[in-house]
Amino acid sequence: MDVFDTLGVNPSFIEKLKPRSITKPTAIQNLVIPQLLADKNIIFRSATGTGKTFAYLLPVLQRLCDEGGLRQQSPAALICAPTFELCSQIKAEADFLSSAAASAEPAALLIGSGKPDRQAEDLKKKPVLAVGNPARLLALAKMGKLKFGGLRFLILDEADRLTANECLEETKELLALIERDKRRSDKNLCIAACSATVSAKTRALLGPLFENAEIIESDDHEILRERIEHWALFSEKRRQIQTLRSLLAAIKTKKPHFKALVFTSRSDEAGKILSKLQYHHIAAAGLFGKINKKPVNTEERKEALDSFRQGKIDVLVSTDLAARGLDIPGLTHIITLDVPEDKEVYIHRCGRTGRAGKRGIMITIGDETQLRLLASLEKKLRIMIKPKELAYGRICDPAET
Repeated sequence: MDVFDTLGVNPSFIEKLKPRSITKPTAIQNLVIPQLLADKNIIFRSATGTGKTFAYLLPVLQRLCDEGGLRQQSPAALICAPTFELCSQIKAEADFLSSAAASAEPAALLIGSGKPDRQAEDLKKKPVLAVGNPARLLALAKMGKLKFGGLRFLILDEADRLTANECLEETKELLALIERDKRRSDKNLCIAACSATVSAKTRALLGPLFENAEIIESDDHEILRERIEHWALFSEKRRQIQTLRSLLAAIKTKKPHFKALVFTSRSDEAGKILSKLQYHHIAAAGLFGKINKKPVNTEERKEALDSFRQGKIDVLVSTDLAARGLDIPGLTHIITLDVPEDKEVYIHRCGRTGRAGKRGIMITIGDETQLRLLASLEKKLRIMIKPKELAYGRICDPAET
């Protein structure tokens, strides 16, 4: 008997997961799936790469199938996430799972890069599940195109980002509309929120809908220490990009088929790094919202991410736009060119590698000030950061040079 059977997961979904070699639930899936199947409201926290998306998609789709939701007025389920890329990824996973169910239809993708009129037409087809970012969901709701009266499930993915300053007002307004429609409806609304980091402040900002939600935490946060190596590489600020180039060359010499995600906090800095790498013929692309305060076309962002996923480029340069929820198979190295003061940002950056049982490497390139900040994070996160040096085209321990 499959272990998923013991959680009450439908055999059709279990069979769908097997080609991906997913036969056993992760720790967080063991905790979350029974709760959502039982219509319990929850807020759950688990390390990145531990299967949070399937933890909520499996029970939500199963309940909708059991209730005939795939043939009822829609949307019956709404998933809200902060970025276009994450929304697209969740929609793809929802379509993958729902294809195992009879009468399944694709989820509606409601994000800012799409035309509102086209999305309004998509909603007329009554998709059972919709995925979108707060601004676009709110806009469609105000247009009267998206209604919440028939909602059975509401999921907030990356809840801490949805309640951060840049998203907070739109998220609160959206939740207020859902709360209003919930009072008018006779349907029971089951809600969940999740992230790798969910603070008490985040829980408070989620508002009345989540007041009685149970808090669930798994112990698989040890991934940060057990599956990811943490390295520190000293570089003066003015030589940082040159050090990055040397590091990438050393990685490629040892591992020709590598994938490296390079982080920096500022979009203008990200654009500069990308230009320098491309100038020196390094196969790189960028994933950031703005360059010189001008928005980047979402199609360009999609093309960059797709090229990286498919191995057409070795390096993806990004702001923290790529630090939330994105699953990029085969990502071997994370390289960060600044040290965030917030330990949760470091956790999210790390979490793009070391996923699904694989191992990964997190490398920080910084000057004395940055490496002092890193030492502080090392204590807070209880991780071991190993100093490294570059010598003769190799990455070495200091004792070797």
